[in-house]
Amino acid sequence: MNEKLKNNIFYVVMILLFSSLIYLVIQQGENRQVIDESSIIKDAPNTLSEGFHSFKQIITEQIISPFSLLLLQIIVILIMCKMVGWLMKKIGQPVVIGEILAGIILGPSILGYFAPEITLRLFPEESLSNITTLSQFGLILFMYTIGMELDMGIVKKKLQETLLISHISMIVPFFLGILVAYYIYNNYAYSDTPFISFALFIGIAMCITAFPVLARIIQERKLTRTHLGSIALASAANGDITAWCLLAVVVAISQAGNMYSAIYNILFSAIYVLIMFLVVRPLLKMLGNLYHNKEVIGKALVSTMFLLLLASSYVTEILGLHALFGAFIVGLVMPNNQRFRKIMTEKVEDVALALFLPLFFASTGLRTEIGLLNSNEMWILCGVFILVAIVGKFGGTIISARFAKESWKDSFILGAMMNTRGLMELVILSIGYELHILPPAIFVMLVLMTLVTTFMTTPLLAVIDWAFRKAEKTKIHRVEQTKKDVFEVLLSFGRAGNGQIMLDVAHQMFSQREERLDITALHLTVGSDVNPSQTENFERISFSPILYEAKKLNLDIKTRYEIAQDAGRTIVNMVNEEAFDFLLVGAGISLSNLASDVDAQNIHKSFFRFFDRFKNQKLLFSAGSLVKDKTKIFIEQSRCSVGVFVNRGFTHADNIIVIINSSDDLFLLDYTRSLVRATQGTVSLLNRISYISEESERVVRTLNNFVKEIPGTILLPEKDLLNESFNGQDFMLVSYTSWNIISEEANEPLQDMPSTLIINHKS
Repeated sequence: MNEKLKNNIFYVVMILLFSSLIYLVIQQGENRQVIDESSIIKDAPNTLSEGFHSFKQIITEQIISPFSLLLLQIIVILIMCKMVGWLMKKIGQPVVIGEILAGIILGPSILGYFAPEITLRLFPEESLSNITTLSQFGLILFMYTIGMELDMGIVKKKLQETLLISHISMIVPFFLGILVAYYIYNNYAYSDTPFISFALFIGIAMCITAFPVLARIIQERKLTRTHLGSIALASAANGDITAWCLLAVVVAISQAGNMYSAIYNILFSAIYVLIMFLVVRPLLKMLGNLYHNKEVIGKALVSTMFLLLLASSYVTEILGLHALFGAFIVGLVMPNNQRFRKIMTEKVEDVALALFLPLFFASTGLRTEIGLLNSNEMWILCGVFILVAIVGKFGGTIISARFAKESWKDSFILGAMMNTRGLMELVILSIGYELHILPPAIFVMLVLMTLVTTFMTTPLLAVIDWAFRKAEKTKIHRVEQTKKDVFEVLLSFGRAGNGQIMLDVAHQMFSQREERLDITALHLTVGSDVNPSQTENFERISFSPILYEAKKLNLDIKTRYEIAQDAGRTIVNMVNEEAFDFLLVGAGISLSNLASDVDAQNIHKSFFRFFDRFKNQKLLFSAGSLVKDKTKIFIEQSRCSVGVFVNRGFTHADNIIVIINSSDDLFLLDYTRSLVRATQGTVSLLNRISYISEESERVVRTLNNFVKEIPGTILLPEKDLLNESFNGQDFMLVSYTSWNIISEEANEPLQDMPSTLIINHKS
């Protein structure tokens, strides 16, 4: 009897034995049970039909229970935020715009107006406090990450340059906001709200900048390491710190009731801030130097950081500053060690952004009733708020930037970016609403102002670029004469390991050309939700293997790391605008024979097997799938030659097979010459032209001359691709046009193909 059968028998015997013993104990226990008549369930189901009716009743009761309702609300909110956020992303807008709109859609303005019965069932009044509480907790986590994103080193370094821009761009809209508050106070403010609280709050709402949105716009526009990007980030950081300090004073005055009481709130708040910066920060700096990787950061340290976060939020809450201010300060005093900050951000940011913030947007949307603006006067006032916000922030930034000797173009771009308000504005508005400073109608107007100013940023930046491009009519182009001496390759890779292999391919293909080889390695992170504080770490990880390989090959390569919404469009624009000579990209997993990629393909095929058009499931891949891949956009829209590399375990091109399908493929011989000079490999030429014509004779003559010219070159006897054609071959060169033909005609032999470079050649 084998071991497996013995184990199975033992398993069955033990289960049956102890199941019998459990049954006997239960039987004996029921005999001892004293039955209380009052505990007998009346109308207990006696049939399956009655049992199903009872089951339905239980389900109905569970659906309307507070906890089940909260879970359903969260599910609906997250789905709506994802859908609208995706739509906004498609039109080039920040995801935050979609999430704000999703909250408004679920609120009384849209869903409550068109389907009030659904709103009453899904968001009954008594359940909203749960969403609000959860969203406030999420905001504490979010403000903590915002504090960590603000690099105090950059703020200090650029303080003199940005103090003028940040504070002038704040004081102008701040003054205009107070001026508007002066004229509307009697008609729109609560009767018990002091003018100073109302006016200062409106002023702050006008002058805020959304630092997270601005940081991501700077990433997308590839300005992170530029003078303009540094100035914009430092100005926004400087302005946000000032705005939050102002907000703390306003909240303290509002909570205290008058200036005399507020003095004590402000005094103790100042003491709290000094303790955080002079005592807590040095201690955290020491921790940051000791604990800076995941191996040594344990749960005890993480729980200590969360405890500090909650304690700081609690202190500022009882001091009358609001808990969010305490979370923001804790983020600011975190150690400057970027690895420590990255780890702590990862612990918090994903759950804060993915779960809690959508609840905040929904909570804001449920309070935003656009129907409250029920008169022309109110809509005019809403327009005034929007106009004042734009003129004050946009105009104030342009004036101050010009005074600081920035160019007109940079001044306008700074103005557009500083004018974006996003989530930070909503946070401030929600505080004003909760503190009974902003009445519902004014709250709605300022939410609409937030949407407009955030939405307009991307198109406004596009208009500024277009206007100055038209005005200048100049663009830096490479001089053709210098191009003769340099062959420039853009190598775009996804996974870090692929970059290393593709560099080997580029080196073997082009290192022996007459021109000097210049390689730029590009890695893109797709999406706009990348935390700016993490990009440096992503860049280091992505380029480590390729830089190691470049050192081995004694190659001096350039590296570029970009954040992009559309990877294909970004790469094509880069190639065309910067006039590269060759673009080298990977084919993706659809043609790979690496074990992990094969597993992924098999799972994909299993999932879609009922929808698969191809009947032959034995094939590892469909060679024709390349033309449906994202690589198609590179091939069709790039102005330079494009090589699509298929990695089938590439190490060295020692035995090369070249596919010639027509006279148009003879350009491959030039690439082959360069490759053979670098590798000293052998070449097998497969001439697939079977008919006799003037063209075929010219091809045969050219191939025969090539055989004489390059030692170790042979003409294969067959006229079509066979499985045997790839015996002993480790690299294949084929044109893009021919690939589309042979991938349909010889799909089965291509299962055995070696690593391949598919080239679309352009003169």
